[in-house]
Order: sequence, then structure tokens, then C-alpha cells
Amino acid sequence: MKRHVIRALSVLMLVSLLLGIFGLAVSASSNEGGASESGELLPAFRLRRGVPHLEGKRGFRIFELLPKKKRSSAEIAIPSSLSVAEGLVTNREEEMDAARSSATLPEALCPGGSVFGVRLFLPGVLVVGVGEDESVHPAYDAGIRVCDLIVEIDGKAVTRTEDVSRAIHASSGSAIQFVCMRDGNRLDFSVTPSKEGEDGQYKAGITIRDNAAGIGTVTYYDPKTGAFGGLGHGICDPDTGKLVPLARGTVTGAEITDIVKGKAGKPGELRGHLEPEKKGALLSNTECGVFGVLSPAPKEGTPIPLLPKAELKEGEATLVTSLGEEQPQSYKITVSAIDRTATGSKCFAISVCDQALIAKTGGIVQGMSGSPIIQDGKLAGAVTHVMVGDPTRGYGIFIENMLNSM
Repeated sequence: MKRHVIRALSVLMLVSLLLGIFGLAVSASSNEGGASESGELLPAFRLRRGVPHLEGKRGFRIFELLPKKKRSSAEIAIPSSLSVAEGLVTNREEEMDAARSSATLPEALCPGGSVFGVRLFLPGVLVVGVGEDESVHPAYDAGIRVCDLIVEIDGKAVTRTEDVSRAIHASSGSAIQFVCMRDGNRLDFSVTPSKEGEDGQYKAGITIRDNAAGIGTVTYYDPKTGAFGGLGHGICDPDTGKLVPLARGTVTGAEITDIVKGKAGKPGELRGHLEPEKKGALLSNTECGVFGVLSPAPKEGTPIPLLPKAELKEGEATLVTSLGEEQPQSYKITVSAIDRTATGSKCFAISVCDQALIAKTGGIVQGMSGSPIIQDGKLAGAVTHVMVGDPTRGYGIFIENMLNSM
């Protein structure tokens, strides 16, 4: 188990380095930062952002992604149980390894279309902001930067924001030793917290995060093994724009409680909450989607052939998605501007032409990332992005790109 986690961490760190700023960035809130330019894209996925805990007048902050305050039913509610079924991961990782090493793609898979919830836990505490613009900034002065992953403080492993906060507050102004991972390298920093504000607490001037959660759509699953893929793009941190490193993750069901229709300049979203029961494990978070295993494996559904990117053609296709219904529904779209050389998550343009879907959502909305696209009875790929200026338009990914990135 340990070997697999270390290997997965190394791969994810490398992907984070290569990605740079996520040009398809996950919105940092409910699209307050969404631009009105018609050419800008947003992933059709929303990552839940927490409420800041401010420390002192100068805003030395420690963020937790998941707020502890009471939330309305229209917001994503995170259950208290956060454990991952260790036996599930142990039993299934060998199957995922075999799938990754296979030289050929599977002949057929079951198309998804159902929404699911994800909870990701980092292999440390991620720095998503440093107070270099403040008058006092101990962490920045010590050399700590955004996207550093804090793994130890004073020789003790840290996995939660509370671990870092507790060490800083208990320092009494003495230097504490941080160990961080940056681009796969282990770095040591000596940070001397500063007392700021009327509360008399010591601060280091960092914004940190240890977990993430959101709602997306299943693209495909294998009824024989329970292996699945979803989203069609990676889950990135809303502050840094970088791929979220994954230590472990839980798959849950999700209930849609509200649909915010998209409009020009402001894409819509599916709102809902995660269900408490675990339904699987998330094993990887990549540029081209998230992958894991469902337990038990779904038995319903009929596998369909895969459509190679060389055979995808411009014209009519079908988008399969669930908007709170018991079963996913099919809607008409058109495919255009196919880029067969694309290696990421923007491979072809799509336009929603089904008036029933437009009436319900306005087009593509956040939460629909991963909705399977079917052409000529074959699984061609998935929805990944929505055009900010026109929510009836967006982008999709080849199914080959998803499977090759597992």
C-alpha cells in the first residue's frame, strides 16, 4: 500500500509541475471571478471553497477548504466520516495497475452520466498563499512559496491545517523548522512566527489547505472490475490553479438539490450535497480526469464500443447526463473543430442544440464535467468545459486521452 501511495504521489507531483497555471481554472468561488469574455473557458466542475479563518488585522490566514459553519441544503455538505476503505484500495490497486500497463484500450465500457461526489485528502498541507504583500511575512521571508507542500514541522509529520496552526501558535516566537516538498524536492525552512493583531497570536503569514471536495459526473465504468473514470480534466486548487496532489480520496453518491441556469458571462452550476455512504475509492487525479474503483461495481448498464479519435467526425452526437433524475438522460449536441493532436482535455468543440437541456440548464453547467459523449453508438469522450460567454458551447475530451492518462 505504501509503495503505491509513494508512486502515485511522485506521478502527481510531476503532473503538477508540467501543468503550470491551470488555464482552464476551476473557479475560486461561485464564479465571482468568471470573466465575461466569450472566448474564456471554465471547467464544467466546481470545487468547494471554504470560509477563511482570519488571524489578526493583517490577515495572516489559515484556510480550511471545508467550512464548519452550518450550510444551506443548496450547498455541498460534507459528512463527518472521512475514512477510506483501506481494504478496498488494497484489493483494487492491482487491477488499476494492470489497466495502466495494458498496451491496448478496452473494447467496450459502460457509459456513465450519473453525478458523484469526491473528497480528496492531500499528502501534507498545501500552501495556497503567502503574505508577501503584508508588512510582516515570516514564511515568505524564510523561502516558503505557493504550491509548497508542508510535510513536517519540527520533525513531526503534518497532514491537517490544524497541525500547522497549532505549531505556529505554540512557537512563542521561536523558530520552527518546516519541511516542504516542491517539484519533487525536499526543502527545509526555518520560520520565526510573528505576533500580530489584538489577539496576541503568532502567525506565519500563510494560507493553507489539506482537503478538497466537489461534484462531477461519471464518464464510464467497467462492470467487471468496478474501475471508473470521470470529469475529463483534473481537480485543481482554486487558489493556485495547480493539480491537487492526492494522498487518498473517497467516492460518494451526490444528490442534486438545485440547478442554476447558465447565462452569457455567468455559467450555471449543479448544486447539491455529498451523501454519507462511501461508494468507492479515488486512486488518481490527472490532467485528463479522475480515476478509481466503485464498490460494489455497478451491475446495471450495457457496455458499448469505444470510438477512436480518428473516427470521431463533425456533426451530431449525444450527451448523457443526470440533472437530479433517477437515471441519466440523453441530449443532442454537435461536434466541431476536432483537434486529433490534442493530448489534454480540450480536444473538440461541442454545441448544445437540444432545447430540453437548454431549458433546464441554459447549456453546459458546472457539475457536468465528465458527462459522456456518444456518437454512432460508441463512447467518444466526455464534456470538460463551458464557454463563459455562451453556455451552450464548450469542449470535450477524447475517451482515448482519458484512458491513456490513468
